[in-house]
Amino acid sequence: MSYTIGEMAKILGVAASTLRYYDKEGLLPFVERSSVGIRMFTDKDYEWLKVIECLKKSGLSIKEIRAFIDMVGKGDVSLVERLELFCSRRDAVKKQIEDMQQTLELLEFKCWYYEQSIQHGTEEKVRSLSLNEIPEQYRNIKKNSNYIYANNND
Repeated sequence: MSYTIGEMAKILGVAASTLRYYDKEGLLPFVERSSVGIRMFTDKDYEWLKVIECLKKSGLSIKEIRAFIDMVGKGDVSLVERLELFCSRRDAVKKQIEDMQQTLELLEFKCWYYEQSIQHGTEEKVRSLSLNEIPEQYRNIKKNSNYIYANNND
């Protein structure tokens, strides 16, 4: 099946201008054009675009994605290099997820902290809670983050 740039953009959930930019930057050398120059995307192109979006979301620059596409163009001789790229991105994303999980845990703690402070009419009551009086899911945050209760520094 064949898709126009607008149709493919809608399928991917991106702007058509994004796909035009990718093409301009050399990320779409595989996309065929009609006799009048209209880009015609296929299901195979969709799979490529999903990989490009994955690499972009993982933090690669357009230049780095273009280098990946160049690797693919070299064929099997670049398999090890491509594997290293994907392993590196996987590890970076895992680290980002871990960092974001810690951020989420602190945000959840602070929501609880302020909800409790509002309920008691003061932060002092919440600050003075012993570790055992704090809900279990927040205890590690309190143990590992003494600054959380510092006056006006939370």
